[in-house]
Amino acid sequence: MPKGYWIPQIDISNPEGYKAYMAATPPAHERYRGVALVRGGQMQVVEGRARGRCVLREFLDYATALACYRSAEYQRARPLRLAHSECDFVVVEGYDGPQPASPAPPPPARKKGYWIGQIDVRDAEGYKPYLTANQAPFGEFGARYLVRGGRQEVMEGKARGRIVVLEFPSYEAALACYHSPNYRAAKQIREGKAEADIVVIEGYDGPQF
Repeated sequence: MPKGYWIPQIDISNPEGYKAYMAATPPAHERYRGVALVRGGQMQVVEGRARGRCVLREFLDYATALACYRSAEYQRARPLRLAHSECDFVVVEGYDGPQPASPAPPPPARKKGYWIGQIDVRDAEGYKPYLTANQAPFGEFGARYLVRGGRQEVMEGKARGRIVVLEFPSYEAALACYHSPNYRAAKQIREGKAEADIVVIEGYDGPQF
């Protein structure tokens, strides 16, 4: 069964005030077993735009991710964030289909790396060759899909129509993939067929609850 994910992107206006929200969220995450894969960390916006802080949290399935957001525990914490930040918050369904072939992926690091992409596809037929062309660079750098389209619900703010999340063995591998000649060639196929916001971000390996 596919996992479920929270993908909030946040601009924090009052860091001290925001700390109360962070302190109030563990009961919801612990009850619904929401594991933080990304929680801040170093990042680069490689296309389009993104807010200053990105979070990626994994749940057992899409229904559980939605239930956590709507839970009494989370809804008690949420107002503490609203007063001190602006947020685009989408809940998405994970992916459990075929993955890019990775015969010799880069060595894993202590912290993984991620691409979080939001895409509006303007030309669906013209976009299809890009989906084929990107498999070689994704495999070369050890990427696997966590999210690849699928159901989504925008809980706050806005999101583009298609969400993709890729996990890499390291932040360095994630950046290297984006800047590689093979991916740049694939990206040229996408140009004019879609608009994208893509952030490359370092994973999180700290306490969960």
